[in-house]
Amino acid sequence: MQDMTNQTPPLSGLRVIELGQLIAGPFCGQLLGDFGAEIIKVEARDAPDPARNWGAVKKDGESLFWPIIARNKKSLTLNLRTEKGQAILKELAANADVLIENFRPGTLERWNIGPEVLHAINPRLVIARISGYGQTGPESAKAGYASVGEAKGGLRHLIGEPDRLPARAGVSLGDTMTGTFAALGTMMALFAREKSGRGQVVDAAIYETVMAFMESLIPEYALAGHTRERTGPILPRVAPSGVYPCSDGLVIIGANQDSLFRRLSAMCGAGWADDPRYATHDARGENQLELDGLISDWTRQHTTAQVLALCEENSVPCGPVNTAKDMLADAHIKAREAIIRIAHPVLGDFPMQGVVPKLSATPGNVRETGPALGEDTADILDGLGYDAGKQDSLRQEGII
Repeated sequence: MQDMTNQTPPLSGLRVIELGQLIAGPFCGQLLGDFGAEIIKVEARDAPDPARNWGAVKKDGESLFWPIIARNKKSLTLNLRTEKGQAILKELAANADVLIENFRPGTLERWNIGPEVLHAINPRLVIARISGYGQTGPESAKAGYASVGEAKGGLRHLIGEPDRLPARAGVSLGDTMTGTFAALGTMMALFAREKSGRGQVVDAAIYETVMAFMESLIPEYALAGHTRERTGPILPRVAPSGVYPCSDGLVIIGANQDSLFRRLSAMCGAGWADDPRYATHDARGENQLELDGLISDWTRQHTTAQVLALCEENSVPCGPVNTAKDMLADAHIKAREAIIRIAHPVLGDFPMQGVVPKLSATPGNVRETGPALGEDTADILDGLGYDAGKQDSLRQEGII
């Protein structure tokens, strides 16, 4: 079980209102919550976050995704399409530090809770806005999912085999990458607030986040006329660095530097490092496929455990191609608490990813799994001065 230390997480005392759904906005909230922020997740009772029922695999009817994406959060049901719901949101925002949303641009403005309105109430509020295309520009009003942003930002064109349609990663990279950038932008805005006393809008677009990871793809075309294409499991002209078959599985080997390659060559009992076709980085790049074939011929003669042990002994970067089963059994992952276990009200002992990154003095922690819908509504409204009678009326009107 996770070691719950007495150290105060760095964002303790920070109040965050999360209006987002599915992944990008809620992942931003998850990151802030991991480090101690109070996250008040706002959902409509008749249209809750679809992530509550998300995922192809369930256990006892329970989503296995919701406990992670909504961990450390409180749940407030609130109908923001109504004036009374909007009024309650404004009361919350008056004493909040951050508001996160990932609706289509213009939605908050239609509900009369846009940045201009909220900053008039609370000038110190940081508003993180996540969308497919950003808050400005000719395409800003378009619906944008991660898959579309990954394509517009250039990532999808690069994933897969060159003779097939573009592939995708098995997780929503565009969403989580943008949620991470939104959290980073939020922390920058909070740091700036310490100097200026004022909040601001953090505008995080999925396609721009994806573009930020595209290395030198743009100048390669603009200045050299080169268009990167799909290359399967390799990086062109970076060798050896890829997936290699063993007698019982796969390994990743990265030995593209000259010194590493010499160690790999000696380990394999080969004279590759002295062969002009492979002796230098450029030469290995020119003869990449041939070299990968030679290395594969060698790895096939050994088990994954043998290859991993030899690489470790010779200081050659190498690692397994893990599945979830492998990660749960991995001694290093256990020692680092990269997977933690926390109590779930229905499923019991629940394993999930730990907090990243690790802070030496004020580490984050996971305190609880995702909340039931509206679990904290009464407590939050109590804090705003709504007695039981007022809450009953709001409930009957469909506001909460």
